[in-house]
Amino acid sequence: MKNAIMKTAATFSLLLLTSMLHAGPRTSTNYSMTTDITDAGGRRATSVNYTNDGSAGGVTGIATVASPSETAKSGYVGQLYEVAAVQVAATPTTVNEGSTRQLAASATLDDGTTLASLASSVSWSVVSGPISGISTSGLATAGNVYQDTAATVQGSYFGASSTLGLTILNTGNDDLGIYAGDGIDDPWQVQYFGQNNPHAAAGFVSDASGLTNLFKYTAGLVPNDSSSRFLLHNAPVPNQPGQMQIVISPRLSDRTYTVKASPTLGSGAAWNDLTSFSISDNGTERTITDLDATGARKFYHVEITKP
Repeated sequence: MKNAIMKTAATFSLLLLTSMLHAGPRTSTNYSMTTDITDAGGRRATSVNYTNDGSAGGVTGIATVASPSETAKSGYVGQLYEVAAVQVAATPTTVNEGSTRQLAASATLDDGTTLASLASSVSWSVVSGPISGISTSGLATAGNVYQDTAATVQGSYFGASSTLGLTILNTGNDDLGIYAGDGIDDPWQVQYFGQNNPHAAAGFVSDASGLTNLFKYTAGLVPNDSSSRFLLHNAPVPNQPGQMQIVISPRLSDRTYTVKASPTLGSGAAWNDLTSFSISDNGTERTITDLDATGARKFYHVEITKP
């Protein structure tokens, strides 16, 4: 057993010795070793899709692959580099109003390689548009809009920065600021009053007509124009006793008009839909003919609804 231990130790010493050999052949009674000629420590290795330039002297190298296109730089863990440019991205570049989109960033270094930066390492900011905020992890939150609206965000990393354009998609028509949930489409209120104007409130009377914005919106009128009115009148049908024409204007294609009748007025009046009538349209004017306009008195009113 002692001889075996000594032999192992001798073999280990031999291995250490051979690792220190310089170029040139080595021989002895028990072995023969021929070494290759040493080079400068840097060579190019290639294949069909891959190329590597390595350098033992610089302990670094650039490796590229054609498909998919990638570039890698090997070297010391503490290797120094400079950021030449930053690219900001999001997939996709659209975001629904009131929802979020994750932003990403990558950096191009001074040697042409790319560094995939963590979103949390980037300084984010809103350049323009309805982005209510961006978290430190790069999560952008969109505000509510009344139409599809452009926005721009910016990412900065080690002195370099770039911007990215986003599109905030309008997914609801009654959710904008102080106009939200009031029964009036936001685009209509913005068109006539601008954004967040208290005069656009549903119950506000914006002119001398005495009609609320909600009524004018439903009837298809211009809210801040006192000459814009909903016209309703009735008249007997010539040579047709027992028939009455009810004329309304304006008539819009996306509204529903229901004519109701009652023999009395007041809080106790019973308003019922017409059961026998005909309809004819002429542009924005509609004529409803009540074919059963009998009785001493008959009063009419029109209900307008917008889906």
